[in-house]
Amino acid sequence: MPQLRLALNQVDSTVGDLAGNAESIVHWTRHAAEQGAHLVAFPEMVLTGYPVEDLALRSSFVEASRAALRALAARLADEGFGELPVIVGYLDRSEKAEPRFGRPAGSPENAAAVLHRGEVVLRFAKHHLPNYGVFDEFRYFVQGDTLPVIRVHGIDVALAICEDLWQDGGRVPAARSAGAGLLISVNASPYEQNKDDTRLELVRKRAQEAGCTTAYLAMIGGQDELVFDGDSIVVDKDGEVIARAPQFAEGSVVLDLELPAASAGAATARGGAAHGQRVDDGLVVDRVVLSDEPLPAYEPELTGGYAERLDDDEEVYSALVVGLRAYAAKNGFRSVLIGLSGGIDSALVAAIACDALGAQNVHGVSMPSKYSSDHSKGDAAELARRTGLNFRTVPIEPMFDAYMGSLGLTGLAEENLQSRLRGTMLMAVSNQEGHIVLAPGNKSELAVGYSTLYGDSVGAYGPIKDVYKTSVFRLAKWRNRAAEERGQTPPIPENSIVKPPSAELRPDQVDTDSLPDYDVLDRILELYVDRDQGKEAIVAAGYDEELVAQVLRLVDTAEYKRRQYPPGTKISAKGFGKDRRLPITNRWRETTSH
Repeated sequence: MPQLRLALNQVDSTVGDLAGNAESIVHWTRHAAEQGAHLVAFPEMVLTGYPVEDLALRSSFVEASRAALRALAARLADEGFGELPVIVGYLDRSEKAEPRFGRPAGSPENAAAVLHRGEVVLRFAKHHLPNYGVFDEFRYFVQGDTLPVIRVHGIDVALAICEDLWQDGGRVPAARSAGAGLLISVNASPYEQNKDDTRLELVRKRAQEAGCTTAYLAMIGGQDELVFDGDSIVVDKDGEVIARAPQFAEGSVVLDLELPAASAGAATARGGAAHGQRVDDGLVVDRVVLSDEPLPAYEPELTGGYAERLDDDEEVYSALVVGLRAYAAKNGFRSVLIGLSGGIDSALVAAIACDALGAQNVHGVSMPSKYSSDHSKGDAAELARRTGLNFRTVPIEPMFDAYMGSLGLTGLAEENLQSRLRGTMLMAVSNQEGHIVLAPGNKSELAVGYSTLYGDSVGAYGPIKDVYKTSVFRLAKWRNRAAEERGQTPPIPENSIVKPPSAELRPDQVDTDSLPDYDVLDRILELYVDRDQGKEAIVAAGYDEELVAQVLRLVDTAEYKRRQYPPGTKISAKGFGKDRRLPITNRWRETTSH
């Protein structure tokens, strides 16, 4: 059978940085050429970054993307890579779409192209457009209606983009109808917990449906709240894994494949469809022949390798580190500032920040009040000692006394004043020294509104915004255990893990004064927030009816707070933000009989 050395470049890109992204494409194409690759692929919208959101509706950006693609094709040829076909994702527009009410302005396309000999030899747009979770692609794009096929060294290679694999029909069965020997899907599929298992089974299933070897190329890095975890996969036509790339690591998977020869004519015993022929879902085959003759036989040398999977806690922790690192770097921030209370949340955020940016770029401030316990002050200092981050202590009691002398606050107003004084201090230091503030709130607190607006909610980024409190404890234990296994000092003081959580805004305060035990609370929240279960279903799952009603009321009335919380890394199937969009003004309550 004909042979092909395929290079799948699992790389990061930055939204809007057309020049920087093009430079990365050239760099990794050079690397692939040095490895002797015959076909090179890059992820979905790698040239523009992903997701571009409303930039897709801006004609100037669309035209800049198209121009950058043409310039990239010419540059690759100038660099000596003209004979090497390169698949690149980018932003395009439909040439034939008519302006129509309900269609995105300018008819943008989530597209990919094949570059060869200095030219754009084939363009195609995503066929299936996702419109769920964080995806709004019906808002932004028009769908493609072709099955793109390139013939490379005598092998027909069908091409697809991300959702084209996740949805039934379309390009996968069309690849079988066209007689493709290889199906390549370029993707920018965001990370979610346990998605790697789902992804593997999906690729196996689609390879069997397509009847050919299937390569799933993924993006790496972060964009705002999204993290891309890599994990590119190649399977044979029977669904057996040939190669698998690492999670959360940029790099190139280069492997030798033996694939069926393309048909000499338009149709063969394998059922190959001709150029221009309609196949499944009405797709029209768009076939471009780049090289008809198979390569001279050679001894296969590269297998692509198989990277072992991370365990669940390491996977989530890695996603949080990558998310914060990407947000800081891509927005031009070099250092971060954290209020260190001695509690578990700020301790975990500090550990993530040190791993993401280096301890020398992490600044912690202890801001004790008269209610702060000695052990909390000591735990904050011990965290700084263990991690090596920059640490200072600034008591808020003089400021607190000044406010109290002027206002005479009591109760909740007195408690929240302490939190807001800390928030004001952090923002003042941020302005003075140029660090961005990290908000330490977790998903449990955000869900029930257990935070203070303009207090502990201030910040530019919330690294554990999508992490439930029970998972915060688990991740902290994992991080310490991982350090011990490496012969390093565990970053998080044991006392921060074992002591009862407390905001320490009044004498002897603990979280369970206001909230249920987190083990119970988080299970209820997962059903209500993540799975959209109503009160009756949650009670039927075994939870106390009065407790469920209390938790649901807290969640429903805290929407206005969540809207004002900074962005943070998404790790669940339904994070607060674009995943879950509820009105602030809303009288519907699950706890009310209708």
